[in-house]
This record gives sequence, structure tokens and C-alpha cells, in this order.
Amino acid sequence: MELGPHAAFIWASYAAVAIVLLALAAWLLWDGRRQRQLLEDLEARGVRRRPQR
Repeated sequence: MELGPHAAFIWASYAAVAIVLLALAAWLLWDGRRQRQLLEDLEARGVRRRPQR
């Protein structure tokens, strides 16, 4: 595949997008675990999601 004189820019752009997507996926995994831990801590203290009737 011939990309012409702009090959370096094209490959750098693809690399930048890949890095951003990987960082976003890593952040989502980290934040999901953190939110789950916070919810478990609240439930352990007796705080519920909805008021009991």
C-alpha cells in the first residue's frame, strides 16, 4: 500500500488514535472497578440504593 509523502503523518495519526482508545478502555476498566468497590463499601455500611418500604 503506497501512502505517498504523507505516510509518516498517517501512521502517526493511527498510532495516536490507538493510544487514545487503549487509554480510554483502561480508564473505563479502572473506573468500573472503583465504582464497584465504592458501592460495596456503601452496602457494607448499610446504605441501600433505594429506600426500603
